[in-house]
Amino acid sequence: MQIPSIKDGIHDAFIGVIIALVSIPISMGYASVAGLPVVYGLYGSLLPILIFAFVSSSPRFVFGVDAAPAAIVGGMIAAWGINSDSAAASSIIPLITLFVALWLGIFFLVRADRIINFISEPVMGGFISGISTTIILMQIPKLFGGKATHGEGPELILHILHEAEAGFNLPSLLLGGGTIFILLAARKLCPKVPVQPILMFLGASIFYLFGERLSGLGIATLPAVTKGLPRLIIPDLSLVLAHPRQLIIDTAGIAIVILSETLLATENLSRRHREKITARREVAAYALGNFAAALTGTCPINGSISRSGIADQLGVKSQIMSLTASLTMALILLLGTGFISYLPLPLLTGIVIAALTGTLEFRLAHKLKHLDRAEFFIFYAAFFAVLIFGSIYGVVVGVILATVTFIIRLSKPASDFLGIVPGIKGYYSLTRRNTQAKPLKGVVIYRFPAPLFYANVEGFCGDIRRECGLGDQTPAADFRSQPVRLVVVDSSGISSIDGTACQRLLSLYKELGEAGIKLVLAGHVASVNDQLRAFGARLLIEEKAVRPRILYALRDAGFTPPYTADDTEKEKPKVNPPQNEYTEHIAEIEWAYGDESEKILAELAKEMPQSEQSELEQEIYFEELAMLNPQMAKQVASIISEMETAAVKNGSYKQQIT
Repeated sequence: MQIPSIKDGIHDAFIGVIIALVSIPISMGYASVAGLPVVYGLYGSLLPILIFAFVSSSPRFVFGVDAAPAAIVGGMIAAWGINSDSAAASSIIPLITLFVALWLGIFFLVRADRIINFISEPVMGGFISGISTTIILMQIPKLFGGKATHGEGPELILHILHEAEAGFNLPSLLLGGGTIFILLAARKLCPKVPVQPILMFLGASIFYLFGERLSGLGIATLPAVTKGLPRLIIPDLSLVLAHPRQLIIDTAGIAIVILSETLLATENLSRRHREKITARREVAAYALGNFAAALTGTCPINGSISRSGIADQLGVKSQIMSLTASLTMALILLLGTGFISYLPLPLLTGIVIAALTGTLEFRLAHKLKHLDRAEFFIFYAAFFAVLIFGSIYGVVVGVILATVTFIIRLSKPASDFLGIVPGIKGYYSLTRRNTQAKPLKGVVIYRFPAPLFYANVEGFCGDIRRECGLGDQTPAADFRSQPVRLVVVDSSGISSIDGTACQRLLSLYKELGEAGIKLVLAGHVASVNDQLRAFGARLLIEEKAVRPRILYALRDAGFTPPYTADDTEKEKPKVNPPQNEYTEHIAEIEWAYGDESEKILAELAKEMPQSEQSELEQEIYFEELAMLNPQMAKQVASIISEMETAAVKNGSYKQQIT
């Protein structure tokens, strides 16, 4: 838990009191949905929240009894034939919570928190919006005097219509709707004013003073609860024998829902405030919080999007909020349970719904509509999957769609052809945006900014063939008046290459070679060379078809910087590399051969020429031999280093070697 300044600590403590008060109707309602007496919702807002405050790395998120786990538990016990608010339900639900805590502990050990790395912002936004919309639909019947239920979107909409038809209380709706209106207006006009506790205090005071006169309006208030702190219990493990498969499998589903929903919502909130959370530490907090919930007899605990939204609106900065909320709930259970029965239910429902509207991400969807239609589609796919099928399906659908979109984009990356601007360093795209860029004569420089694998290698080869005028394909560029003799691939964006791509690349290399065209890959990371050797494309390295820099490949063809207009208009003779290039060559071979580098120069040292030659001839010989016979060792690197440092004059390499 982060330690804030005294000023921020006092501010967050005040917010914690508000969160505790807002948690009363929420936690009581969801405890009832799970099948427990309503007081267990308050118990779930005590010890589990205290533990979460000390373990969590998130300074703003709120933990507690919430919709999704409670709804799943309620459905589970109903399927087992156990009645809600019964002794059997109060016995089995803590055991369910214990199994959920065990699953979360397993997720912590196997680093399941890494799932967050594979979830994009549109998936996250659609998921959170779907969850928030589902909870709003659950709460709407309480605005007009009806009863809340659990389920998915279509079921909830039908329930709203059924409750409205069975009995519609207009005063209740006016109170709840007015609460929502006031809070939304206050969010715009005075966002730092804590309007929620003011409304709660006014509502409770009015019903305390004028409750008898207002009783005829039919506005419901919260039920009274028994005073006292929860007793610690040990879940009845003998009940495992009654439902072994369900307790193992179904509780895993609840744990996945808690992990994905809470972790996504926490990550979403932290991104909004540019804060860093430790995802694995969050999973530990979920596990320990649910273990504490099992010991207090309540249902599984989840992150609360609605209460986190309220805390965020009030400007919370630390988990002092959760600490204070837990202590406040303890005081309420000990001293203030009478106050609870005067809180009007529509007013509290309005507070929850208003908070949930602040978590909706439809602005992100509107932005994506104009920027990226694929991600716009992914947002609403995740949203409707949550709304129609449930929270875990929203994550699954969103991740699948995001993965498919990622593969599609990789299969057709934004590749282009490059040229030079005379007198300026670098290589520039030959597009209409760069009218000054010109191609080098007889040279194709092709930039491919993606890993090369089975799904995009055909496009890669097709682009190069087309530009070289091979087969029946028409070159994309009409500005190449001279036949191509060199293709340099700017492979700085190729971070990996698979076996299929290696074989297709090797075939393309041979095909271009038969047409008198040299293919060179330049600028990629060294690990790509390891993959080329492993997948049978070693020939590319041995024949100097991979270079660490585009500059080296062009230099072999006779082009040396600074490039001029002549480089784009006429042939240039091939030039020898500059002298004293030994360090460059040693580094290049180490880059090309990796772990094999130490094996070789031992043999290379033995094969060094023994005849008297000039330094330039020796250098040229070394370069050619090193690339044709890929065997290098530290001995030759040491020899070369000694040659350079000694600045040998009028001597030979033979003398130095001797």
